[in-house]
Amino acid sequence: MAEDMLTQALKQLKDHRIRVTPQRQIILTYLVTHHNHPSVETIYQALAAQLPNLSLATVYNTLKLFVDLGIVIELQNGDAGTHYDFFGRPHYHVVCENCGKITDVFEPDLRSVETKAAELSGYLVTGHNMEVYGLCPDCQKLLHVTETSDLRRLNLSHAES
Repeated sequence: MAEDMLTQALKQLKDHRIRVTPQRQIILTYLVTHHNHPSVETIYQALAAQLPNLSLATVYNTLKLFVDLGIVIELQNGDAGTHYDFFGRPHYHVVCENCGKITDVFEPDLRSVETKAAELSGYLVTGHNMEVYGLCPDCQKLLHVTETSDLRRLNLSHAES
């Protein structure tokens, strides 16, 4: 499956007459095969040994190109940094309000959100970006949270009052 998504993304670059350089290919491969929502620095550190001529500027510029083409999306997770996600298969994100971890959730019926939004609003919908907020399992253990009602005492920004 990852191979198919990579092939499709590389085709999209070629269709836009964008040269597939070794740097672009290795960055794209990393994003397709890793679901860690990396920052620019994380990508650079992971790939620098494989590609010694890779620079931080190349990673920034490549990610900007991928975002502009809609191959990759930018995510903000509350740590004041930008993270990146290959968006070859529709999914939404669950974001931990304590540690900032972002988890992909693949929902087969996710496209129905766009259809319903179009029906209810009259818009011609072109896409969506959905995030759900909460506390990841690790932070639940760390903070001794066992029920949704425990979230109120933590003053999380999305917890209901």
